[in-house]
Order: sequence, then structure tokens, then C-alpha cells
Amino acid sequence: MKFGLITLIMGLGIWGSAGFAQELRISTVTRAPFSMNTNGVDEGFAIDLIAAVASEMERPISIKRYTSFADMLTAVQAGEADAAIANISITASRESVLDFSHPIFASGLQIMTSTGGGSNASALMSVFSIELLKAIAIAFALLFAAGMLMWRFERRVQPYFDSSAKKAMFPAFWWALNLVMNGGFEERVPRTVPGRLLGVVLVVSSLFVVSIFVAQITAAMTIEAISNSVNSVNDLYGKRVGTIEGSTASAFMDKRDLRHSTYGDLEELIVGFEAGELEAVIFDAPILAYYVNTIGRHNAQLTGPVFLPENYGIALRSGSDLSEPINLALLALREDGTYDRLYRKWFGITP
Repeated sequence: MKFGLITLIMGLGIWGSAGFAQELRISTVTRAPFSMNTNGVDEGFAIDLIAAVASEMERPISIKRYTSFADMLTAVQAGEADAAIANISITASRESVLDFSHPIFASGLQIMTSTGGGSNASALMSVFSIELLKAIAIAFALLFAAGMLMWRFERRVQPYFDSSAKKAMFPAFWWALNLVMNGGFEERVPRTVPGRLLGVVLVVSSLFVVSIFVAQITAAMTIEAISNSVNSVNDLYGKRVGTIEGSTASAFMDKRDLRHSTYGDLEELIVGFEAGELEAVIFDAPILAYYVNTIGRHNAQLTGPVFLPENYGIALRSGSDLSEPINLALLALREDGTYDRLYRKWFGITP
């Protein structure tokens, strides 16, 4: 009787273990196109992949979505989840407290910049800098002075200048401006010797003044174009750069002494970028590519090559007995073409 009772208890224990412990509890965070919730449905490359893994292992699955990356990983460490999946980079610091599956995605970092009219506005601001505005003001003052000096020489011998100083201010300035820009008025050639000498000086000097003015504008626009060009990380120093707090991108910029702003999550980062708070964003290349090709296709662009290659993996508790079954399932999915099919579904190409 005792033996039968023990057998019954053990059987119930095994049945309970098989019925409940086999469910894979997955933690995740919203990172399109890897993991997202659309109209209450969890979807994305990572979600489809972990569902295929669970199916290969013949185990049911439940997914819990967290608001932050740190909370998602903490859930695994605390035993609240069996595994975490999203765009989780396999790093030494994470490997020290977690285990990882075989890589599920080859990624890296990339730079995203704006394609809006900000650069044009910035170029105009550069052209009309304080220094250039001062030069224009000085040029106008010199033209006004030259015009009034010509008025003094010519007011007794030429009807155009025959007026009081107050009334002659604009006509005299207009005469000097036209002389410099167009060579003067044929019907208003200076008649006095001092006036003719002044006219010659103005015409000759105008050749240099106009050349310098054009050169100043050209130089300003060239410098602005060069300074606004972003082709690599080295071009980001001195610019407003942002990424997500605690990300591999933030750690990378810290090592490069590249000052940057950090945001709590991807949504906050994108809002800051769209609001003009940032000139550039550094983050995971596939995440930025998805944004550029969907929501941000009219105001954002990827610039420069992918750098700092990194692999994504499924995060597990340290010493988890799920490591081997999950890795075997991943290998099976690659061998039967399921992985390639899911990759094409979400990224349009074959890895």
C-alpha cells in the first residue's frame, strides 16, 4: 500500500513537471523588427525564431514583454524567465553573469543622420556669419562714404548730385553701388578731377572687393559642407550624438571619449532624434535600418559602413540546462532552412 502511494505521488510529480515545467518562459523587449507587439500580437524575427525553437523542442511557450533591456535580462537572472530574446549582443560583461546560445544574428553598429533641411539652414547660417555680416556692413559704409564724397565733388557741376546732403544720401549711395557693381552710369560720368580719380579708384577696387566677397561665401559653404559630412565615427566629435543607455553603442563611445546623450529606450531615442535634439544616432545596424526603411524613410539615412561587428544570442541563466537543447534546436532550424526563411521574411535577404 505504501509502495503504491509512493508510486502515485512520484507519478503525479512527474506529470506536474511535464505539464508545467516544460513551458519556456521568454522575456523580451520591443526592438523592431526583432521583437514588437502589433495589435496585441507578439511578432518579429526573434519572436518567430524562439517560437520555432520551442516547437523543435516540443515545448509550449509564453512571452512576457518588459519596458527596458535591463529588466528583460534581470528577469532571466532572477529565474522569472527561462530565456530572453531580442537584439541581445553577446558581450564579455553579459557572459560573466549569463549564458548565451549559439549566435542567432550577425550584427554591428551603424550611424544614422537626418536627411531634412537642417543642413541647408545651417549652411545659410554659416554663410551669413557674424564675420561676414561685419564685412558687408563695412562695405556698405564705405560705399556710402564714397557716394557722399562724390556728391561733394560733383554737386556743383552735375544735376544728379545737385541737392542737399540729406536728399543726396541715397542717390549718392546708389551711384557708388552701381559704379562698383556695373562700372557706373554712362550719363553720370564724374566731371571734376577729384571725382574722376575717385571713380577710377572705386572701379579698380571693386574687382578685388567682389572677388573677396565671392571667395568668402564659397569658403563658408565649403567648410560647412565638410563639417556636416558624416562618414565615420571620427566625424561625430563635437556633434550631438545619442544612443540607448547601457547599450554596446554607449560603451563603445565611452571608450572613444565621444560625448553623447543616452535615452532610456528606443522610443525615447527616436523621439529625441525626430525632435532635432540629435544630429546623429549610433545603435544596432538592423534596428536603425528598419526605422530608416519604414517610419523614418523621409527624414533619416544610414551613413558609413557597419562597424564593431557583434552577434546576438538567446540569453539564459548561468548554468542553465536549456543551453544544449536550444542550441540543438537552432542547428536543426538552420539545417532545414527554417532560419533562412524567417530571415528573408523580416529582412528581405538571405543571410
